[in-house]
Amino acid sequence: MILRRIGILYEKATKLAMTSLNSRPFTVLVEGNIGSGKTTFVEHFKQFEDISLLTEPVEEWRNLRGWNLLDLMYKDPAKWAMTFQSYVAMTMLEMHRRPTSTPVKLMERSLYSARYCFVEHMRKEGTIHPAQFAVLDEWFRFIDREIPIEVDLIVYLRATPSVVYERIRKRARSEEQCVPLSYLEALHSLHENWLVNRTHAECPAPVLMIDADLDLSQITEEYKKSEHQILRQAVNVVMQSPNKLSPKKPITSSAIKIVPQMRL
Repeated sequence: MILRRIGILYEKATKLAMTSLNSRPFTVLVEGNIGSGKTTFVEHFKQFEDISLLTEPVEEWRNLRGWNLLDLMYKDPAKWAMTFQSYVAMTMLEMHRRPTSTPVKLMERSLYSARYCFVEHMRKEGTIHPAQFAVLDEWFRFIDREIPIEVDLIVYLRATPSVVYERIRKRARSEEQCVPLSYLEALHSLHENWLVNRTHAECPAPVLMIDADLDLSQITEEYKKSEHQILRQAVNVVMQSPNKLSPKKPITSSAIKIVPQMRL
C-alpha cells in the first residue's frame, strides 16, 4: 500500500496538492527524447494505487483504422508529417482531458512537447510546408488558450543522444529503425532549450530534471531511490510558486536537478 511505502510525506503531499489545485489531480508530465526511458519511468509508478498512469498512445498512432501513421510518417515525413501530428494533437488532448479518480496523474509526453519539440523540428527542417505549420500552430494556440490543460510539474528525463540512439537500436521498434542520430541530437537540443535553457517556448510548469543516461536495467532502482525526493520537490515547488493558481502562466525558474548516483 502506498501509505505504508512512503508514509506521512505522501499523505501531506497529496492533501496539499489537492487543496491548492481545487481538488483536481496533481498532474505530472514525463518528458524526454525518444528512448530516454519515459515508459520505464511511468510504469515504475504502477505500484502506487493513488496515481493514474497515462502512457504515450503509440498503439493508437500505429493503428488508426488499420493505418500505421507512425510508420508512414517516418518513411515519408514530407507527405505524412502533417497528418501524423494532427492525430498526435488529438490523442494527446484526449489524454490531458481524461478524468481520473486519483489525486495524482502521471502522463507520458504532452501537447507541449509535441508542439515545442517535434513540430518545431519539422518547421526548422522544412519537413512541413509553412502553411501546414501555421495550421498546427493555430490549433495548438487555440487549445492552449481555450481548453483547460492543467500541468503542475514536468519530469525531464535528460539523456545523451548517443545513449538513446543505442537504446532505440536495441529495442528494435520497426518504425524507428530509420531514425538517424542527427534527428535525436536535434530533438535533444529542442528539449534543452525548452526545459533547461528556457530560450525556446514557454514552460508551463516547474521542472525536475533526472539523469537518464543509466542503463535501463539499473535505472528502475534509481527511480525507486528518487520517489520521496520527487514527491517532496513536487509539493515544495507548487506550494512556493506564485504561479500555482495560474497554470497558463509560464514558469521562469531554473530546472531542479535530481541526479541519481551511479553504483560502482
